[in-house]
Amino acid sequence: VEVGCLHRMDDPRNEELRGLVADAGRGDETAWRRLVELTAPRLFAVVRAQCRNEELAEEIVQSTFTSVVEKLDGYTEDGRFEAWLTRIAINRLRDEMRRRGRQAISADEQTIVGLAGAAEPAPPESGTSVGIDLRSALDQLSDADREIIHLRHVSGLSFKEMADVLGSPVGTLLARHHRALKKLRTLLPEDPPEGSEGGREP
Repeated sequence: VEVGCLHRMDDPRNEELRGLVADAGRGDETAWRRLVELTAPRLFAVVRAQCRNEELAEEIVQSTFTSVVEKLDGYTEDGRFEAWLTRIAINRLRDEMRRRGRQAISADEQTIVGLAGAAEPAPPESGTSVGIDLRSALDQLSDADREIIHLRHVSGLSFKEMADVLGSPVGTLLARHHRALKKLRTLLPEDPPEGSEGGREP
């Protein structure tokens, strides 16, 4: 099951989350521990995909839960709790990476080769021309374009989840995603990597 598949409102998991959020908001520590147990692994995976730094991802996740626990009183779960968590975490990551003077997103070469249209590419080794070309292309994208590519294709969020996280309409994100991939493909070399088949999409 794709990480980004959105849970339906009648999904038993959502029912459990609603109850846990309500109980945790009333100070139930057992409910809070269960809530963290259910949501922390996915949140950690999303943040780590953005920064590719496990230590930093763990720090951001812990900071996010520390902030959220103070805001649960009066919060009503309507199926967007995990999107709320993710939005807080990503904003904190952005702030931290700006403080460090670094970009928050790092390229995963095999993922981006696939986005660029190569057919079943072998994972390129670090430092190869493929990896260099991909990283160079990604570096030329805007922060917003890199973010939308990673949220969709690395973190695995659905467009509905991305809309909740980024506060933008689904249609807007679909258009942004299409433009980001188009830009990425135009920045890659014309010739497909040696040993791959098919090259870029026409």
